[in-house]
Amino acid sequence: MTAPNHLSLEQKLAFIQMVAAADSPFSEVCRAFRISRQTGYKWRRRFRRLGLAGLADQSRRPHFSPQAAAAVWVERLRVARRKHKRWGPKKLRVWLRGQHPRARVPSASTLGRLLQQRGWSRTPLFRRRGPARAWPALRQARRPNEVWTVDFKGCFHTADGRRCDPLTVRDAYSRYGLCVRVLHGHKLATVKREFTRLFRRFGLPRRIHADQGRPWAGPGPAWLTQLSAWWISLGIRPIFSRRARPGDNASHEQWHRELKADTTRPPSANPPAQQRRLQRWLHTYNEERPHEALGLIPPAQVYCRSRRRYRGPRSPRYPKGWMARRVRPNGEIQWLGRSRFIGEAFVRQTVGLKPWRQDRWRVYFYDWLIGEIHTADLGAMRPAIYHRRHKPKVSAM
Repeated sequence: MTAPNHLSLEQKLAFIQMVAAADSPFSEVCRAFRISRQTGYKWRRRFRRLGLAGLADQSRRPHFSPQAAAAVWVERLRVARRKHKRWGPKKLRVWLRGQHPRARVPSASTLGRLLQQRGWSRTPLFRRRGPARAWPALRQARRPNEVWTVDFKGCFHTADGRRCDPLTVRDAYSRYGLCVRVLHGHKLATVKREFTRLFRRFGLPRRIHADQGRPWAGPGPAWLTQLSAWWISLGIRPIFSRRARPGDNASHEQWHRELKADTTRPPSANPPAQQRRLQRWLHTYNEERPHEALGLIPPAQVYCRSRRRYRGPRSPRYPKGWMARRVRPNGEIQWLGRSRFIGEAFVRQTVGLKPWRQDRWRVYFYDWLIGEIHTADLGAMRPAIYHRRHKPKVSAM
C-alpha cells in the first residue's frame, strides 16, 4: 500500500460515499483506492465525528509529550532562576518541590533543557555568538623591544627526578635572550612576578607573542587571561599564535632546540644546578655566540633597553557616553538590575560599555573589544570571537 496522504480531499470524500453506498465490500473499496483497511476505518471514523473537516490532513505532532513542560512550569522556573541565579537544575527542582509540594515537578533534565533553551543557564549548550574580532596580526619586529616572544620550554626532569619547565622570553628583533628561568609551577603569581622583574630590568615591549597555552591565553573572551589582561593594562598588546601552529613562533621554537641540546643532555643534578647551567648558557648565547641572522654578531651588540619604563598598570579612560563598571571577584558586573558574567580574566578591573544598538552594548577592556551584552540575555556576556583564517596576516610596523 502507498502512503495514506497521497489522496486529495475530493478522493477521500468519494471513498466515504462508496463505503456508505455499501455496493462493494469494505476491503475491495480500500483496495480500489490503494489504501489499507486501517486507513479506511480511520477516515470513516473521522468523517462520522467531524464531518468533512475530519478528512483534511492532520498534524502528526503527538497529543502528549512527556518531555514537554507546561507553560506554568516555565513561568515558575523563571521565578526560581531570578531568585537563585547560580543554582543548577537539580537544586532548582528541590526548591520547586518545596514551593509546590502537591504538583508533579518536571525532572532535572527537563528543567536543565528549559534553562538552556531560554538562555537562563550560565553554561549554554552552544556559545551565543558575540562580536567578531580580526585575527591578531603576527608582527615582524624591526627594532628592539617591538616584539617579545614567550613560551615554556618543554618539560624535562633533573637527575633527582624533579620537574623542570623553564620560562623563556626573547626579543624577536635582536634574538637577545631575556629570561630562561626555572619556576616552581605555572601559577599566575609566580609568572607575573618574573615578568615584573623583566619589565623593571629591560623596560616594556610594544607586543608580546605567545601561543594559546596557559597562562597567557585561555578559553575566555578574546583568549585573554589575567596575565594577558595585565599586559594590556601596562600598554602591551598580546599576540597569539594559531592553535597547534608552532611555526607561527618558529624562531622561538628554534631557540628552544638550541637550549635543549646544550643544557639538558644530560640534565643537571637538581633544579638549582640546572638554573645555574641555564644562566651560563644564556650569557654565552647573548654575549659570545655569533648569530647568522644578525650578520654573525652576538645579540648583545644589537639589543638595547626599552625606553618605556615600568610604572605599573594605568587606569583605563573610556570615551564620554560610555558606562564604566568594575568587575567583581566572581567575574560579574551589575548592569540593568542583573548580574552579567564578564570573565575571570578581568577580576577587579574596570570595563567600559559602549552603546551599540537599542538592545545591546559592546564591552571593552581598555581599547580591547571583549564582547557584547544583550538585553534579552539573562546571564553572561557574549564573548568576542576571532575570524578564522587559514593564515594570519603578517604586517610590517
